[in-house]
Amino acid sequence: MVTEFLAQLNLVSRLMGLSLEANLGMLLLIFQVTFLFKLEMLIFTYTRSGKMNRLIYESRDSELNKIVLDDLPGGPEAFELAAKFCYGIAVDLTASNISGLRCAAEYLEMTEDLEEGNLIFKTEAFLSYVVLSSWRDSIIVLKSCEKLSPWAENLQIVRRCSESIAWKACANPKGIRWAYTGRPPKISSPKWNDMKDSSPSRSQPVPPDWWFEDVSILRIDHFVRVVTAIKVKGMRFELIGAAIMHYAAKWLTGLIRESSGTADEISSYSASNSNGSCSSWKGGLHMIVAGMKDDPPTVQAKDQRMIIESLISIIPPQKDSVSCSFLLRLLRMANMLKVAPALVTELEKRVGMQFEQATLADLLIPAYSKGETLYDVDLVQRLLEHFLVQEQTESSSPSRQSFSDKHMYDASQRGNGTSAKMRVARLVDGYLTEVARDRNLSLTKFQVLAEALPESARTCDDGLYRAIDSYLKVISNFCY
Repeated sequence: MVTEFLAQLNLVSRLMGLSLEANLGMLLLIFQVTFLFKLEMLIFTYTRSGKMNRLIYESRDSELNKIVLDDLPGGPEAFELAAKFCYGIAVDLTASNISGLRCAAEYLEMTEDLEEGNLIFKTEAFLSYVVLSSWRDSIIVLKSCEKLSPWAENLQIVRRCSESIAWKACANPKGIRWAYTGRPPKISSPKWNDMKDSSPSRSQPVPPDWWFEDVSILRIDHFVRVVTAIKVKGMRFELIGAAIMHYAAKWLTGLIRESSGTADEISSYSASNSNGSCSSWKGGLHMIVAGMKDDPPTVQAKDQRMIIESLISIIPPQKDSVSCSFLLRLLRMANMLKVAPALVTELEKRVGMQFEQATLADLLIPAYSKGETLYDVDLVQRLLEHFLVQEQTESSSPSRQSFSDKHMYDASQRGNGTSAKMRVARLVDGYLTEVARDRNLSLTKFQVLAEALPESARTCDDGLYRAIDSYLKVISNFCY
């Protein structure tokens, strides 16, 4: 039996152009990690991998003793698992290694043409029947795809995981029985040993924002893919907006520093239709994939710019999908990081849609460009113009309602429009009072902003008089 095996081994080695006596092994160099293959193991790999087969056959070099595979997806770890599979050693497929191994199998061309039940078939089956049926595994696999571009994209792993996550996120919370992380409480995160089973408690209802924390660990391009898939499936726009705000609070550290109330703000949005239920810390997944919650992700300026641009592009178009305060903080960072002008303009229009919800603190945005004033007065002027255009558009939009309903609708719209303009007038007067202290503010800019609103917007001019008084004091002190 041994003699027969050696004869077969010698025959295959000659077909490969290798000498059984001279070549006791071969070196494979993968990302600076060296693998020493005994000849018999190399033959097993040769018979199951079209890539290895071709590399050895096409070399026509009897002295071939090294192969470099420095572009193999998944790196040395994936290759080691693939090599074990070729040698008949049992390989434990998990959510952590499956994406790299699937890409490596494709790279090595381990198809069914070479052997039935080859590695591509095995990994595809695991992805389809195990990973995509699990919330936790779909998140972990999608996270692991970050280092596997473009292979994971071309093999549809990213698309399939995104779709799987989207379907589960859109599921009725009452029917959820799988484990999820949930929103961490405001107190310090629990220790690993103190964590209980992360499955949803039957006595405690699952909140609608249960999926926010798990999805927020994804890289921005994969987060966009998931949110886009969720939109297609018809999730409520305010819930999608709350998920975007949660993601921004996690990755845009400057956004968090701008307002300590970010977490409360997101909670109020996500719980708007949840009957007052609030999520609890479920533990587990975030710590497994992304490390401890206490360690905020470090994001460079160029990455923050990309995150902001991506988030602007996926904010639902409906008014109030995200808060005005969030939009203004995002706008502040967008100006600071020099985000694409077209996206900044889009963000300004979004702020104009709900400008009456802004606060004075939100509007005090520094002039990041080389301007004369301390605050960006031109920006506030543009926001006010967008608001007035939006108000004009809403008041003049045609209605298909009946005659009586139309009159009720018009009266309601006039009331809402008037109250919105009154709130904006108070906001602008407060802003003028604040920026009037800047001696570099020109009279023209002050006057244009003060006169931008119609007279009907102000029922009382006290706020405007205070602003004018402050401005005159600064001007007189500066002149004398």
